Amino acid sequence: MTFHIITIFPEIFNSYFNESIIGRAKKEGKVALKVYNLRDFTEDKHKTVDDTPYGGGPGMVFKVEPITRCVEFIKRDEIANDESTRVILTSAKGDKFSQKTAQKMSTIEHLIIICGRYEGVDERIADNVADAEVSIGDYVLTGGELPAMIMVDAITRLIPGVLGNKESLEIESHDRCDLSDYPVYTKPNSFCGWDVPDVLLSGNHKKITTWREEKRKK
Repeated sequence: MTFHIITIFPEIFNSYFNESIIGRAKKEGKVALKVYNLRDFTEDKHKTVDDTPYGGGPGMVFKVEPITRCVEFIKRDEIANDESTRVILTSAKGDKFSQKTAQKMSTIEHLIIICGRYEGVDERIADNVADAEVSIGDYVLTGGELPAMIMVDAITRLIPGVLGNKESLEIESHDRCDLSDYPVYTKPNSFCGWDVPDVLLSGNHKKITTWREEKRKK
């Protein structure tokens, strides 16, 4: 799977995407990440990507032309119009990103993520270029770069072979019915009077499974 990320701050992604599970998945060729500087798709000497909103109001709005050019370039020159492609616009008014969303997206060959910023993005992008608008929560962020990282992280974990332990993927949080994960403990079994539940030390796997299931539901 290849992630194509459109942003005006391409360097933001270097550190996070080169570490841990995502970094390893890149090295093993299970995922590819390409970041595009939106300013490279402008046509004026100042590389302008935003302008004031029609009708007045505060802030600046991302212009329609550079984003459209960038998406068209990716589709035409980078992926040869592969049909297994989806274009996502990060947006505070978008549909809520969830584990179910991540599972659906993990089957796509190419995911193009447009990182919104400023007061917003010209609505013609949502209407004509993006396949969907996606939000990671009911709060306002400075830009769409963090949401893009979160989506890449959640989706990458679901790609076959990325996680070393298949069982970890099958039983982790929100995998089914939006249940949270159960509590986990490790050695020592007692620290400062804080003890590990006896059932986890019992060796009775049936009781442990029942206990964990009860904790998830609770």
